[in-house]
Amino acid sequence: MDTLQTILDSGVIAIIRSDTDEGLLQAAQALAAGGVRALEVTLTTPGALEAIRAISRQAQGQFVLGAGSILDSQSAQMAILAGAEFLVSPGLDLGVIQTAKHYGKVVCPGALTPTEVITAWSNGADLVKIFPASLGGPEYLKALRAPLPRVRMVPVGGVEVSNAAAYIQAGAAAVAMGSSLVNAKLIAQKRWDQITQTARTAIEAVAEARRTK
Repeated sequence: MDTLQTILDSGVIAIIRSDTDEGLLQAAQALAAGGVRALEVTLTTPGALEAIRAISRQAQGQFVLGAGSILDSQSAQMAILAGAEFLVSPGLDLGVIQTAKHYGKVVCPGALTPTEVITAWSNGADLVKIFPASLGGPEYLKALRAPLPRVRMVPVGGVEVSNAAAYIQAGAAAVAMGSSLVNAKLIAQKRWDQITQTARTAIEAVAEARRTK
């Protein structure tokens, strides 16, 4: 499975963040059942590396699994060795990009300003995470895209099912969503059907936005 193409085709990265490692595998399966093909487990989640190992064994071509909140090359390497196929950072650390490239993995560093976006892209980023997207919304993303049309941008932070279409129409290559798709409360309550339905709604919203942009 081509990791980058899977992310681009799906158009949605689900960010799984919790205060416990319980239920993470079931949450991943529920998201995949709703059509989400790219899942990210943040390293801020207790037992994240163990969860990545367990979930990656269950992926079986249903989805690609990544690790988020990668801050440095050491955590990047640990996540990759645990089974992560792509890495996502909140900020721009060139060591993370270099580590991902060394292992042949997809990398999506965080950036906000034009200078950061250009630096990330010119150093080999496959995708650039625009974070926090809520600071400027879809209009800011559209403004960034105007002089940088070749950069594949993924807005994160404040992106929800209700506004995902606006970001896609502004030029996002994909969108990443956390709590509006899956959160600790839903996982604790084992609301797998709800997670699946919300995921399906998000995928449909992105697909429709792409058809009409």
